[in-house]
Amino acid sequence: MSTGAIIAIVVVAILLILIIYAISTYNGLVKRRNAFKNAFAQIDVQLTRRHDLIPNLVEVAKGYIKHERETLEAVIAARQGAVQAQQVARANPGDPQAMNQLGQQENILTQTLGRLFALQESYPDLKANQNMMQLSEELTSTENRVAFARQAYNDSVMVYNNKRESFPANIFAAMFGFQPAALLEVDRPEMRQAPQISF
Repeated sequence: MSTGAIIAIVVVAILLILIIYAISTYNGLVKRRNAFKNAFAQIDVQLTRRHDLIPNLVEVAKGYIKHERETLEAVIAARQGAVQAQQVARANPGDPQAMNQLGQQENILTQTLGRLFALQESYPDLKANQNMMQLSEELTSTENRVAFARQAYNDSVMVYNNKRESFPANIFAAMFGFQPAALLEVDRPEMRQAPQISF
C-alpha cells in the first residue's frame, strides 16, 4: 500500500470521526432541548389545573365576602394575566422574556390568592365551608405539583444550557441556532426568609 493511500485512509477516518461526533453532538442538543420542553409541558399541565381551580374558589367566596369585591376582582385579574403569560410561554418554552413574564404573573397571582386566604380567616362561615376547604386543599396540592414540575424543568434547562455552552458543543449550538433556555423563577418569599421562632 502506498503512502498516499495510507494518508487518504487516515484523512477519511478522521473525517468520519468528526462527522460522527458532529451528529452525536447535534442529537444530544436536540435531546436536551426536547427534555426541557417536555418538562415545561408538565408545568403547563399543573398551571392549567391551578388556573382552573381559581374561578371555583372565587365563586364560593363571593357568597360570603360580598364586601370584599376588590379582592375578588384582583384574583380574577391576576388569574387572567397568568393564563395569558402561560399561553405565551407554552408557545416558546425556554424563551427568557416569556419565562420572566410567566414568573412575574404567577407571583402576582400567588400574592392575590394570599390576600383571599387571609380574608377567609375573617369569615368563619367561609372558612368552615366544605367546598372552600376542598378547593383550598386542591389548590395547595396543585401548588406542590407546580413546584416539583418547575424544579424538573429548571434542572432540564440547566443540563441543556451546560451542554450548549460546553466546548466544542458550543460551536455546533451556534451553527445550528440552539438558543439558551431560561429558568422559570418564581419569587417565593417564604423560602428566602428564616422562620421566626419564639419561646
